[in-house]
Amino acid sequence: MSYRDLALRSLDQLPPFSPVLNHLMASLADEDVSFARLAAVIERDSVLSGNVLRLVNSALYGRRGTVSSVRAAVAVLGMVRLRNYLMGFSVARLWNKVRTPPEWSMERFNNHSVAVAVLSDILVQKTTADYAEGAFVAGLLHDLGRLMIAIALPEEFAQILQAQRASGDPLEKCEQELLEVTHSELSASALARWSLPEPIRRAVLYHHRSDMNAAAAAHSTAHPLSRVVECADEAAKGLGYAIVESGTEQARPVPQVLARLGLKERSGEITDAFESEIKTVLASF
Repeated sequence: MSYRDLALRSLDQLPPFSPVLNHLMASLADEDVSFARLAAVIERDSVLSGNVLRLVNSALYGRRGTVSSVRAAVAVLGMVRLRNYLMGFSVARLWNKVRTPPEWSMERFNNHSVAVAVLSDILVQKTTADYAEGAFVAGLLHDLGRLMIAIALPEEFAQILQAQRASGDPLEKCEQELLEVTHSELSASALARWSLPEPIRRAVLYHHRSDMNAAAAAHSTAHPLSRVVECADEAAKGLGYAIVESGTEQARPVPQVLARLGLKERSGEITDAFESEIKTVLASF
């Protein structure tokens, strides 16, 4: 059995999706999902509904009155933002039930994933990108393949880290040399199994090689979603939200990263918006 097959089998080791996460996955796949029904499911989950209300009543939204029901929270957050938040919380809760090797920090992985998701969502609001509605989810799940390798191939995972530290080569090069598959490819394969939309899968597949995906958007003036996620990934590392603590994932300065999207002059504004939102979101998690 190939390393790819072994890593993909790690999906079977994940706990079952919650009813809320099942609804969210179905909504991303453009199935007929009632958000009124979703609200009813959320209300039966005291932890999830509590976190939704904590978020909507936080300083981030600056409301004078208190929102006391999930259904009212929908009106404040909007359907897309509520779905993004619920997806982030539900996925983080799922990951926290998984057994991983000692070298793996689930807290850092969760924080990085949410940071890239939040940044991706902010960036598509500041520029024009293909399939902008998928930015948050693509950012949230872009590194799922790294978790899959850690779960299914712990010895190889440790070898990849050692090889990267010793050589300074990009992570995907070290993965390809040892496993003949990269975490981006594994992430995209997992999202295909979950029937997530093809533009999200493509953004995840190319999030370290967005220039290779540029041809797909050559007919458009919009940036490929993969480029948005790539920039969000690098910017998140530069802002202190890397999966590893130091040394192996050096990122360029944020203004230099955002220049690829034509947003260099707005880097301060984007960073401020990110810092405000990420602290609120992670605190509610």
